[in-house]
Amino acid sequence: MMEKEKPPLTILLASPRGFCAGVDRAIEIVEKSLLKYGAPVYVRHEIVHNRHVLDDLRAKGAIFVKELNEVPEGAPVIFSAHGVPKHVPIEAKTRNMIYIDATCPLVSKVHREAEMHFKASHKIILIGHAGHPEVVGTMGQLPEGSVILVETVADIEKLDFAADDKIAYVTQTTLSLDDTREIVEALRAKYPSVAAPRKEDICYATTNRQLAVKDIAPKADAVIVIGSKNSSNSNRLVEVARAYGAKRALLADKAEDIPWDELKDIRTLGLTAGASAPEVLVQRVIDRAREDFDVSLQTTVVAEETVIFKIPKLLTQ
Repeated sequence: MMEKEKPPLTILLASPRGFCAGVDRAIEIVEKSLLKYGAPVYVRHEIVHNRHVLDDLRAKGAIFVKELNEVPEGAPVIFSAHGVPKHVPIEAKTRNMIYIDATCPLVSKVHREAEMHFKASHKIILIGHAGHPEVVGTMGQLPEGSVILVETVADIEKLDFAADDKIAYVTQTTLSLDDTREIVEALRAKYPSVAAPRKEDICYATTNRQLAVKDIAPKADAVIVIGSKNSSNSNRLVEVARAYGAKRALLADKAEDIPWDELKDIRTLGLTAGASAPEVLVQRVIDRAREDFDVSLQTTVVAEETVIFKIPKLLTQ
């Protein structure tokens, strides 16, 4: 019997996609800590927001905890790439813990900006999503009440600073470029003298991945973003795909989570991955697509990434 001919499917691969330098560094910190101290090594919160990565590190001996009170005194503990409030390393020090900070250097930059504005007596606005670990960490760099969180243009309308107040803003690094631009424009319209970051807070990797999705979305019947549901940058990629013309856009942890039966009529598929999703998951999606389709691949490159972040000296000695 002749094998049934498979329908054609062009997969538009976005590039850059997947791991960024901050995620690479955070994972390497956990792996080198396991080599240096042996298992178990404790990690406060998810080192990055990806189920596959977390399961892999758990298998190697990492234990993920919500707070330091779950960690034995004196044990090695790693702080996640999203950053932590200042009280966390202080607590770790009082409990004689070996602590390693895996905060992404681009998040640390936002922390330093907030501290600089605080010292200059600015009222500080943080553009971000309530409850996200990065937002909690940034707000936790300063005394409670020093940072006001805004999530939407409507939140800007509610601000009531005095005319002579000095105001500055910083942003979460994983936001949508377009949404953040709208909020910043509203903020500047209301407070023309507001101080901006000296350099864009939204990280290069977030920017590049969104630009790549903007390129492929108008050409695609559907766009799949590989990433976990609690990954901010992955969710933003889905939003960008929808905003820029994808007929359908969805987020999936892995190939098995994709509703392939609902995609049987598509002929062009956009494919990318959030900054905390490994390339192996993208390749598994391509392999799975080949079961149902005659697949051809096209890669759209919008930027080349060469950034490398050094790991802490503690782990290289």
